[in-house]
Amino acid sequence: MNYRAIALPIGRLLILISLMMFIPAIVDLVASDVDWQVFLVSSLALGTTGLLVNLAFHGQKFPHRFRESIVFVNAAWVVFSLAGAIPFYFSDLDIGIADAVFETASGLTTTGSTVLTGLDEMPPGILLWRALLQWIGGIGIVAVGIWLFPGLRIGGSQLFVLESSEHATKPYGRTWPFVYRLLALYGGLSAACLLLYLFCGMTLFNAVVHAMTTVSTGGFSTSDQSFGQFHGIAVYWVSIVFMLLSSVPFLYLLRSMERRRFKRDIQIILMLSIVTAGALGVFYFERYAAHDTPFHMFTLAVFNVVSVVSTTGYAADDYLKFGPAVITVFFILTFFGGCSGSTSGGFKMFRIAIVWNVVISGMRRLVHPHRVSILRFQGNPVPDSVVEGVFVFAVLYAGTYAAFSLAYLFLGLDLMTALSASITALANVGPGIGDTIGPSGTFQILPDPAKWLLAIEMILGRLEILAGILLVTPDFWLD
Repeated sequence: MNYRAIALPIGRLLILISLMMFIPAIVDLVASDVDWQVFLVSSLALGTTGLLVNLAFHGQKFPHRFRESIVFVNAAWVVFSLAGAIPFYFSDLDIGIADAVFETASGLTTTGSTVLTGLDEMPPGILLWRALLQWIGGIGIVAVGIWLFPGLRIGGSQLFVLESSEHATKPYGRTWPFVYRLLALYGGLSAACLLLYLFCGMTLFNAVVHAMTTVSTGGFSTSDQSFGQFHGIAVYWVSIVFMLLSSVPFLYLLRSMERRRFKRDIQIILMLSIVTAGALGVFYFERYAAHDTPFHMFTLAVFNVVSVVSTTGYAADDYLKFGPAVITVFFILTFFGGCSGSTSGGFKMFRIAIVWNVVISGMRRLVHPHRVSILRFQGNPVPDSVVEGVFVFAVLYAGTYAAFSLAYLFLGLDLMTALSASITALANVGPGIGDTIGPSGTFQILPDPAKWLLAIEMILGRLEILAGILLVTPDFWLD
């Protein structure tokens, strides 16, 4: 394995982080907050380190082999999480290293869980840094989802090679034209969301922060009330639209705009169906507990359901106050996630569709044992290897969830908090269930070992589990 080829892009990543830190440094300097010095020194230190790494390994080729790519992606998430935590740790927040790394990992993986309180009075640089982490993490997730995961040939991601009839690594024949299109789409969605937020009455700073955390389906906000700080129906519907758009495969959006027509996509239909059913269910139960206009209650129901399904994690209110039925609905929705190739996390809609089709096909064979049933996705036959990959991923997903849940129980968390914390981290959703880590709470009071494990679980969830687990399998390191 060529470790030099892995070190070179890591050095470039450090330079990218250092350049990003200049932005909150300038914002804090303008706001006369002393944390600008923390961002500036951190930027210079990381930039110098990255430059030295680049000089030391200059001339190496970017890792292109499978094993090198897996090691690089794992290293990138870990290095970024540690480097990005430096401003949090040395700022006036007065938090420990576990809290700083947790907050950074939550931002980069676009999970949206937080250990911070008092966001309304927090320096603007810190709030902007949290949003930048999520925005950069969002586009990184899309890139990894399109290029790396299909190469794993597990979890069903290779299905999209069949669906597009093209190589997943080069959807447009050459890499860079596709990169430019992808960045333009991501930036365009962010700009459009920003402008509409401004139109709905947000301040410029709030609009910038929330546009970045909406399109990345991250969910970090500028207030402890999250979206509850905003009044008026329009701002919620703008957020709903962009959370849904960001949960759609970006490759689908690109091709649809180029062809100027939208093709039927099972993933999107399934996601919208789940959102509709969930929103109607929540609205049905909350109308007996809330005293508000029906349309406003329906808006909040749709907003909260979309926030969870898209794994954004915004909260318009504490939806857990509407009773056990609503709590159950949101806990179940936490497992779903958005579409493959989007910024959202979770189990993903295409896997749900394949599992459902396998179950239906099996039931039909019970009634008609000699019936030949060909499993299809988007009109294409699904090979047995894809079905096997989906079920292997499902087992790994369930096993990882159970293992981390048990670990949190051993660390002293109550059953509801342990189960909820594990799935919110693994699915990269954000707030959990219960008084401790629910929409009105934070992860601050959890023990430090639990925060370290949650940070690891968030990264594992973003790497579709297998890309992380491969590193601890002996066969992966054998030549």
